[in-house]
Amino acid sequence: MKANSHTALGARNAELAWEQGDLLLHYLEKLDVDYVFGVPGGAIEPLYNALARSERRGGPRSIVARHETGAAFMADGYSTQSGKLGVCCATSGPGATNLLTGVASAYINNVPLLVITGQTAMPGFGQGAFQESSCAGINTVGILEHCTHYSSLVSHIDQFEKKLVTAIVTACTTQRGPVHLSVPIDIMRCPAPARASFDINRLLKKPCLHDAGDIETLLNILADSRATTMVIGNAGEEAIGSILKVADHIGAQLLTTPHGKGLVNPYHPLFRGMLGYAGHSSAVTAISDPAIDTIICVGTLMSERAGKNWLNHIKPHQQLIHIDEVESHFTYTPMADLHVRGRLATIFDLLLRHTGGRRLRSKTPSAPPAPATGLDRRFTLDDEGAYKSGDTPLKPQRLMRELPRIFPRNTCFLVDSGAGLAWALHYLHPLDRRISGTRNPMGRLFRATVEFTSMGWAIGSAIGTALGRRGEPMVCITGDGSLLMSGQEITVAVQEQLPIVFIILNDSSLGMVKHGQRLTGAESIGNALPPTDFTLLAQSMGARAYTIRSPLDLARLDGSALCRAKCPTVIDVHIDPEAVPPLKNRIQTLTEN
Repeated sequence: MKANSHTALGARNAELAWEQGDLLLHYLEKLDVDYVFGVPGGAIEPLYNALARSERRGGPRSIVARHETGAAFMADGYSTQSGKLGVCCATSGPGATNLLTGVASAYINNVPLLVITGQTAMPGFGQGAFQESSCAGINTVGILEHCTHYSSLVSHIDQFEKKLVTAIVTACTTQRGPVHLSVPIDIMRCPAPARASFDINRLLKKPCLHDAGDIETLLNILADSRATTMVIGNAGEEAIGSILKVADHIGAQLLTTPHGKGLVNPYHPLFRGMLGYAGHSSAVTAISDPAIDTIICVGTLMSERAGKNWLNHIKPHQQLIHIDEVESHFTYTPMADLHVRGRLATIFDLLLRHTGGRRLRSKTPSAPPAPATGLDRRFTLDDEGAYKSGDTPLKPQRLMRELPRIFPRNTCFLVDSGAGLAWALHYLHPLDRRISGTRNPMGRLFRATVEFTSMGWAIGSAIGTALGRRGEPMVCITGDGSLLMSGQEITVAVQEQLPIVFIILNDSSLGMVKHGQRLTGAESIGNALPPTDFTLLAQSMGARAYTIRSPLDLARLDGSALCRAKCPTVIDVHIDPEAVPPLKNRIQTLTEN
């Protein structure tokens, strides 16, 4: 159990004087933050001194990444899966610039991160100090300003607490995403006040916003609608239980965008698949069916990856409703008949209350017949033959089919950028037993970063996720290219004894590049990777490792046992290098631009 933070903040016995770093950790403790991810260095040393004191009293502790980008990915995964603020830190100069890709990824995906970077002492600004990154050197505040919602230098001790609280509130409520503070070493070393000035939890209380008039209009539309399709994006996570109940009441067909994959059980009787990048043809049918007269987009930015092109083909008789918390998302749907802005949980709870649990007039069009797979799946796959193939080398489609069968039903799959993302979006369907009702909003079983798609994101994010959800099975699907780029972070999982299973799609190439070049008629260049024995590499790091070449090899794996181990496992899967991933939407975009 954590010590009382006010007592700890005022304690002096057997400890050094409490500094600004201790004040920062006091606020994190109030928010139940468990970890600070980063890499130590000279300019950030006072914060690590405070972390050492924090760990001794049972407060937030340090997780040392192998590269600062990995630290940001870990903080991203921890925040996304725990619902808490992710925190990462780095020293000045290259430490801060190394964070950039991970912070940018969190920015695109609206993940709340507090980013703390060290800075040379104030008197040394412009004097050629070692690793200087002030406005007189490499301006890290300016660099990170473009991928954070708040980036500021603490230039006086009296600014520290106010700027810290402003940053946290901005990250968690005002705009949701990364925020950054650059703190000179001399300021971080200054004594901290005996008592915090702000009640941070009260400041972070989220308002229940909605427009009563829009809700009434929406209810009238739904009551008159004959057939409805609902498209759910990533922001629907908080309210997914209520969203599914509303869908059931109105008989709406359910679709997700790639960002929302994992929010709906793929075997839900109303689910028709995923729109957009690597999507399903049955999802397109569910939008274009003339019987559909109402389309509801929920919590989604209708971007390229979300398949925004279908918006241009809405039929005159179809009404488009866009429900979202973020006003700027409405600029992607100017053709909408109704924009409903507010907190999604509030809006859908009100819809349920007004309908009183009664089924409205809308009903779902006839579903396509379920394939004979033993599961009641009502969406189509591009290649059913490869999905069941017994060929060697292993078809990626068959791998995605088997993974949910091998690992426990509550396994969370995190998927990296590359061809593996397309394979997983289209063919990986975790056997989620939940159909509707109350859900843990952090409990989705599929995670990916779909817009910024940083290679190596899933490796770091899986570590942060596993720390935030200890004891729950975790599988990271990555490629040989991403593993060669960021695989050193597996040693963090070894050090922390995390039973993450890392699945490597090994085709000795940058598969996304190779197949993209072929499909667009481009030159084949820069896509080959040397054959690498990832089993030996993993074993040298201290992880368990297996090599898979066929469906029979795959069937021998005991997924439950691997997820109970005291160390990570790396599974080197040699896939068919000629299998073409489902990239039609992406190729169409590339060839049109």
